[in-house]
Amino acid sequence: MSISSLFRAFGPNVAIAAAVPTAAVLVFAIYMTRFDLQWGAFLTGILLAGVLALVDRTLRAEHLVTNYSAKLVIAQFELEREKNEREALEEQYLSAKARLQFIDEAMPFMLAYVDDQRRCRHHSRAFAAFVRLPPDRIDGRLLRDVLGHHFYSEIEHAVDEVLEARTFYVERTRRMPEGAIYHLLIQCLPRFASEGSVTGFYVVLTDITDRRHVGSGGAHGPADALQQERGEEHGAGADTLRAQEMLGDSIAERITGRKDAAQHIVSAIENDEFTLFCQLIRPLLGRDSGQPGHYEILVRLIEEEQNLLPPGAFFPLAEKHGLMPHLDRWVVEHVLKWASPRKARNTDAAREKCFVNVAAATISDPDFPEFVLRQLQRYDVPGSTLCFEMRLSDVTAQLGDAAEFARSVKTGGCRIALSDYGVDRASLNVLKHVPADFIKIDGGIVLNIVRDPVQFAKVASIGRMAKAIGVRTIGELVEDGETIARLQEADIDFAQGYGISRPRPLEGVAE
Repeated sequence: MSISSLFRAFGPNVAIAAAVPTAAVLVFAIYMTRFDLQWGAFLTGILLAGVLALVDRTLRAEHLVTNYSAKLVIAQFELEREKNEREALEEQYLSAKARLQFIDEAMPFMLAYVDDQRRCRHHSRAFAAFVRLPPDRIDGRLLRDVLGHHFYSEIEHAVDEVLEARTFYVERTRRMPEGAIYHLLIQCLPRFASEGSVTGFYVVLTDITDRRHVGSGGAHGPADALQQERGEEHGAGADTLRAQEMLGDSIAERITGRKDAAQHIVSAIENDEFTLFCQLIRPLLGRDSGQPGHYEILVRLIEEEQNLLPPGAFFPLAEKHGLMPHLDRWVVEHVLKWASPRKARNTDAAREKCFVNVAAATISDPDFPEFVLRQLQRYDVPGSTLCFEMRLSDVTAQLGDAAEFARSVKTGGCRIALSDYGVDRASLNVLKHVPADFIKIDGGIVLNIVRDPVQFAKVASIGRMAKAIGVRTIGELVEDGETIARLQEADIDFAQGYGISRPRPLEGVAE
């Protein structure tokens, strides 16, 4: 202990102890010099000064004690406040840890955080599975090295833009090494510092592959492909599939953060919280060059467009709770509402067709065709405006209902399209029962026609068969000019895909 600290600790006591004998000596000296007035006055003055100094010292000590007591109370208050804050922070940490664990382990999209030097700093388990790298070869590495030079070159312009504080979206079709085909939504979202500068960005990769776009025998995306490999290795393929189905049933409810997630979908339908997008279906052949393009209608929850949900997250929940017929009614009504003034002003627009996907539950809904006919009359739109698109797998599973659905809507002039076409041998048999106007050739086949002569021959065979029975053909998942050229060689009528047009808001379609 230092001398100064000892003095602060014992100084007041020493001063008091020294003052008492000093005062006694002064009193005795005054008594002895009582007949000498000068000495008496002098010593009395010294005594008074000592008493005043002692009083001052005592007051200072009391003041210090009061201050220390007040500081002690404040310190106790601060300690209690910090304790409460620490407990609250611990609760928040545990909650955040649970959410992060959910994002890391269960969410179907791949997430990575990249700093402004383009180095990965954090990633989810799904992202690691997608890039097929261990964690120590991801964190701290350049994004180019993690994704591979070919993949990175496709999104490098997106990285440049996001580092300039612009959010970027792009969609790409990818092929896994084992041959599975999937469609990927790539979102680059900037992260800002408190002063507004960009400190990094999030890369969110979402597998948005429609199952109809995957060839038979293939996996349904990078996560599924990985699970398929593991299932084959451990003989647990069926268990893996069931686990994926259970995850698909619950994922949307967990994303919304609501226990009444089904009511959330109902409320979104009633309050117009959905929005419609469309993708152009373009004519390919000279005989159709004067024909207008058609549009496939895509429905999105507005929350998805605000980056709160991955695209299509609400579909499993809507299907689980039997809400798809309600949603399909909403889509039909809003498509006709959009088409009515447009077709009145534009004769070419009157020949366009809107391809509306209908769910399996809607196909078996006996009241849906009557609803469609009422809406056509309400908005004074010809039935040929609507082309109801059914998945071949749904039609095969409920052939009788699908045939009745097609017959009923065709009485109002509507058209029918079958997607997934060419996946299996049942495709031709379905056309005997369901009078389709269009068949969409499965995208998994179309993607291979440039490199695989067998797949090209299959597409050409479908084209010849369709011409013979008077059905128009559409190639799906068309990504580039080479594929377009091969479809033209195969005498396919229309093409759809990102090589033709990206999805865009329906309201933004020009007259």
